[in-house]
Amino acid sequence: MIRNVLGSVVALIGAAGAVQSPFLRWYDGRFGHDYRVQDLFGGITATSSAVMSSILLPFLFAALVVVVGVALRSRLLVAFAGVVVLGFTVLWMVRQGQAAGSLAVASDGSGLQWGVAGALAGGVLILLGALLMSGRPKRVARHAEPYPAPGREHPDTWPPTQEPGMSAQTSPWPEPEPEPYTGPDPRDPSHSRDPGAARDPGDADRPPQQPPEPPPRQPGS
Repeated sequence: MIRNVLGSVVALIGAAGAVQSPFLRWYDGRFGHDYRVQDLFGGITATSSAVMSSILLPFLFAALVVVVGVALRSRLLVAFAGVVVLGFTVLWMVRQGQAAGSLAVASDGSGLQWGVAGALAGGVLILLGALLMSGRPKRVARHAEPYPAPGREHPDTWPPTQEPGMSAQTSPWPEPEPEPYTGPDPRDPSHSRDPGAARDPGDADRPPQQPPEPPPRQPGS
């Protein structure tokens, strides 16, 4: 975070210096905004230029790129803006050297002046700001493997956890409670009412006994 703030401040200072440099004298008392952009590609001429069609135009573009790069925390955009400023400044120096025959710094102000130094310093500061910035943090994409749906025998174990123990999420339906009685089934005829009585193995083949019939009632009794 501190690196991004420090790099952004340095890059913005460099962009401001690059934009301000065309309003200073560049060579032999001539201001930077007096050089046309097309002169950088076709050769320096004595024709004056409007401010917005001068060398100020690429510097304004570079300053806009710096602002966008700082907002997005993009080191690539900020570095690109610094390359633009330095590239157009060096290209002007090449064309001016071809037109004047040489480039020199004279004490009487007839050579290179503070405007060129401001443009070069602005480009260097923008590149330095890009180096100081840490950029946006990288996000590590985690590919989560989908868990298979549970079967009918385990309805309350979704989603499964990777930790030992019970599942973090259980079924919303109540779980069936077991029968409290754990003895033999009373409805099973194979079990005797008297748990201590010994059972005859032949009882299974005997027909069920019927209760004895009451004796017939005598008339008049």
